[in-house]
Amino acid sequence: MKTLSLTVSPAVRLKAFMDAVFSPRLYGTYALLWVLALEGSLAVLSPAGTWVPGALTAVRVLTVWLTLFYLRIVDEQKDLDYDRQHNPDRPLVRGAISVGELRLAMLFIGVLLALLNLVQGPWTPALLLADLAYALLLMAWERRSAWFAESLLVNLLATYPVQLLLSLYVALSLALAGTWAPGTQVGLLVAAFACAFLHLEFARKTAWQGAPGSRLYSERLGPRGSAVLALALALAAELLVLAAFARDPRGLGGEALLPWLALGFPLLGAWRFLGGRVPLWPKPLAFGFLLFFYAGLILQAVSRTFLH
Repeated sequence: MKTLSLTVSPAVRLKAFMDAVFSPRLYGTYALLWVLALEGSLAVLSPAGTWVPGALTAVRVLTVWLTLFYLRIVDEQKDLDYDRQHNPDRPLVRGAISVGELRLAMLFIGVLLALLNLVQGPWTPALLLADLAYALLLMAWERRSAWFAESLLVNLLATYPVQLLLSLYVALSLALAGTWAPGTQVGLLVAAFACAFLHLEFARKTAWQGAPGSRLYSERLGPRGSAVLALALALAAELLVLAAFARDPRGLGGEALLPWLALGFPLLGAWRFLGGRVPLWPKPLAFGFLLFFYAGLILQAVSRTFLH
């Protein structure tokens, strides 16, 4: 079995692990766009109606990024048995890093997240630590229940709250900083972000025929059913955002069209996949929707700040 030299420090091994399974720049971009899109949208829906990013914005971005890395570490341990059979090049399988080192990193991330967010009092650290603890509970549950581990849809239903709590963290952190949006609009936006992420989740696991050992939603729902659901989730995300901003007494402007430009990605993906032009839903189009959806929301928030 290929391993890193024992003379290499744990920090270097952790960095190599991160580069192999996490892509710091990609997830950093994702965390940045996620936080800016949600924070900006909530800010311009607040009574003040303006968005001014500050130091706490950077804390939220770093918090989301670190939490996503923590969740990636959990997933690598959770999938260890599967990866031994199907992905022998994964760092944990190869022995490039140990389970003990990963758990030490998880502890460090948990402490760092709490310290970063204590400036706003105990509520945001408590929410974050609850999120991390829930992820650990799910890992233990998967190890004890083969049915839960192998049931893709049930697993998604149980694990998605881990991501959902991150959006709630951003909303709570913003509220504690004095920027309150009406509860209904907060709920609509959090639901929109959930649908946008779930579009990516279903689209990237939709194919006409899966490889042996693959975990695809199209194997449970059928290729067409999985593709239609992916498209519907993207549309739902757009409609939920529209519903949130339609409730704003300041009304809708032309900037409300900006997030809708992202819908071209799932429409093109559905056209190519359902038309039999590709064997699986193109992943760049699935990721493209999420990134452009966030970018459209950011531009909308900036526009409303300066125009309203």
